[in-house]
Amino acid sequence: MIVLRAEDVHVVRDGRPILQEVSLTVRAGEHWALLGANGAGKSTLLGLLGALTHPTRGTVEVLGRRLGRVDVRELRSYVGHVDPRHPLTEPLTVHSVVLTGLTNSVAPLPRWRPTPEQEARADRLIDTLGLAGHREARWPTLSQGQRGRTLIARALMPEPRLLLLDEPATGLDLPGREHLLGALDTLRREHPRLATVLVTHHLEELPAGTTHALLLRDGRGLAQGPAADVLTGDRLGKCFDLPLVLERHGGRWNVRVERPA
Repeated sequence: MIVLRAEDVHVVRDGRPILQEVSLTVRAGEHWALLGANGAGKSTLLGLLGALTHPTRGTVEVLGRRLGRVDVRELRSYVGHVDPRHPLTEPLTVHSVVLTGLTNSVAPLPRWRPTPEQEARADRLIDTLGLAGHREARWPTLSQGQRGRTLIARALMPEPRLLLLDEPATGLDLPGREHLLGALDTLRREHPRLATVLVTHHLEELPAGTTHALLLRDGRGLAQGPAADVLTGDRLGKCFDLPLVLERHGGRWNVRVERPA
């Protein structure tokens, strides 16, 4: 089942092309990585896929609904969008933050009360994301990694069919990054129909469960397809304009610049 389809997408801002001729199809259960240098257009493309913006030219279909012909507010309820720069500032507990995923607000609504089933779902997600010991911890006391995992649980509360992650490992130390990636692989196993698209420019930040990849350079698609075919030293070298050596161990990737002998 196709979850996302972008065809010949162009985005122009202030007369400057941001994306050009980009096409992408994501199916249920696939886990895509969008890779490229800063300014390659990754976050712009993610915004299109999450119905946050519209293309200048081309078509984008999210869950069978074409942008421009659907109420995007309704559509967004089926898409979990995780941005580590979330504007939350109130000292809510982890449990309360996760529940705001049902109201799409940054604070609990005054007269809204979750059902027992919704409370139980929040607890299950908190446990899945490795936060069971922090259920009552308040937002200002959380580490950056704990906040990231809390926001993923929050995004999953409405039971979306698609999860979009915009550089979720930004600012994390090594333990925080590994906890986050482990949680994403747990989600993949427990929700086999969920599709994910993750933006990064660091291969070390890709979960082992990544199935597909799209390489972007200067707003254009350079290569896409199964991760094993796309994530090669030659293709990544062209993407980042560097002589790169790529290795994979235990399902995880690492990369280094090839130095002259």
